[in-house]
Amino acid sequence: MTLRAALLVVFVGLLAGCVSSGNVDPLSTSKGRDEARAAYVQLGIGYLQQGQTEQAKVPLRKALEMNGSDADANAALALVFQAEGEPKLAEEHFQKALATRPGDARILNNYGSFLFEIKRYKDAYERFEQAAADSLYTERSRVFENLGLTALALGQRDLALQHFDKSLRLNRQQPRALLEMAELSYEDRHYVPARDYYDRFSLLSEQNARSLLLGIRLAKIYEDRDKAASYGLQLKRLYPGTPEYQQYLSEQR
Repeated sequence: MTLRAALLVVFVGLLAGCVSSGNVDPLSTSKGRDEARAAYVQLGIGYLQQGQTEQAKVPLRKALEMNGSDADANAALALVFQAEGEPKLAEEHFQKALATRPGDARILNNYGSFLFEIKRYKDAYERFEQAAADSLYTERSRVFENLGLTALALGQRDLALQHFDKSLRLNRQQPRALLEMAELSYEDRHYVPARDYYDRFSLLSEQNARSLLLGIRLAKIYEDRDKAASYGLQLKRLYPGTPEYQQYLSEQR
């Protein structure tokens, strides 16, 4: 069963349950409306996760017709408009969501990610800071990872190191934070921790052009010619048109 179908079953089940308990219109009670609105939001999110943004708007619009200030519906619709490249609409709905739940770490983190995407780094950093203030947020390690990336974009390298370190203290299995720490450690000529971070990254994530170039550089430091050659071949085969491959070629000369 697809995610969309599963969510539809849940939605229909909610309504059927309400109807069976006395043949009462499920939308005539506060509880029934809340359940229906939540189901519409989940259905919209299901469409969004499948990349079907236009279809996602239909149930999300219905949810907002039932309660225009619903934070979850507005936050989901913000993600829809972000995916569609509509930044003004995305920001409008993020702000509506936060007007209802100003301290919601999940919404703040998503809003920060949106602001980072459109290169409003200072604003993004502020939203991530607000999200990080919720010490019970289950994705807090990702928030600190985002703070680190934003600090780098703002040219605050030392601050970025602190945030990546905090992210990994909360969750040792954060691939992006591990790669960033490996890169920063390599730049500082701290090769032992750089290799440790890199090896941990490699166990958790597929390689990309940037990580392969770093792997080549670290392999050369440790005189592991076979690994350097293997990473070089992967970089050539998978990412031949990238700046990383051109940098690799220049370093071979």
